[in-house]
Amino acid sequence: MSSTNRGGAAVGRLADLAPVEAGAVMYLRLWSDGAHGRDDAASDFNLALGTEQGRAAMVTLEQICMLCANYSRRPMIRHGLSCSCLGADENCFAQMIGAASDGDREDAMLMASLLVRADYAPSLAVLSEKLGMALHRMVQPQPYQKATHRPHTAVVH
Repeated sequence: MSSTNRGGAAVGRLADLAPVEAGAVMYLRLWSDGAHGRDDAASDFNLALGTEQGRAAMVTLEQICMLCANYSRRPMIRHGLSCSCLGADENCFAQMIGAASDGDREDAMLMASLLVRADYAPSLAVLSEKLGMALHRMVQPQPYQKATHRPHTAVVH
């Protein structure tokens, strides 16, 4: 057995990823950082998506991370929150989320099978699509909405 930990090897920079994929890595890092990081992730989701959809996105992130933690083929390695590097495992995770959210289910399934046991890969791919779609909604510009109220006119007499 090799002592080299290939999952943690830097394969790029976080800044080189598309917004959805970069978000996937950052939320993986936040979730892995403990209760405070999870609270920060939940707050981000709620602010960007609203309470109901934000809560659903956080539940999906929790399910994904628990699947990876409990059924990974080997321990998944991540870099620190402030690290600008992108690790091999993180890149696989990001590409899985990105592929799934783009509808590339076979690619997402292939990447999921690199991260978790084969019997859990289909579930991970489905959850990846849900999280990826939430991340897409978070990074898309929101259309400008005109004010629907009318100015109150004061009548003196």
